[in-house]
Amino acid sequence: MSRATDNGSLGPVSEIASTYVRALEGLLRELDLEALGRVVSRLEVARASGRTVYVAGNGGSAATASHWVNDLVKATRCAERRPFRAVCLSDSVSLLTALANDEGYDRAFSGQLENLGERGDVLVVISASGNSPNLVSAVNLALERGLVTIGLLGFDGGALRSMLDEYLWIRTDLGAYGLVESAHSIVCDIVTTCLVESTAGDLPETVRVEPVST
Repeated sequence: MSRATDNGSLGPVSEIASTYVRALEGLLRELDLEALGRVVSRLEVARASGRTVYVAGNGGSAATASHWVNDLVKATRCAERRPFRAVCLSDSVSLLTALANDEGYDRAFSGQLENLGERGDVLVVISASGNSPNLVSAVNLALERGLVTIGLLGFDGGALRSMLDEYLWIRTDLGAYGLVESAHSIVCDIVTTCLVESTAGDLPETVRVEPVST
């Protein structure tokens, strides 16, 4: 048991924490489940057809991207389903910094996609502001190459909201990074859970396709 018995000393912390929890609960209650379903279906198509899912973000969103790729690759594995091919574009520090140093940070992700991305692959961008220049650049390249583009966005959606094929938008005040990043992390877990627990019979016809020869 904690020795802290002075409720006054814990009051501000408790109030701040309660306010944060209530705000996060409100954002999750407003989550667009139809949009989430479309994102799950897009990812299922990529898995069934042997396409690669690329995930990118900056700062805290880079950590979310890395965590999610780990779950897509490992947590969704099962004997009855084709495994996910997923890559986090911020995981290779040497490649990321080489592109940023030599070509500019705006090219840190699009430079990788120029080598790796193919038609039918998926690019997922995670951004609180929706305005990160390197993510905008990556989406522009993805659209040129015929990749499917998905975003996890916050604030007012930014420039990316009008560029993407699908997006999950956590609407918040500008600058509410903590709430957006917390919600994005939970959204990734929800999508992963859907991918783990779904069965072939539950999926749309567009998902049940023959694998593409590679």
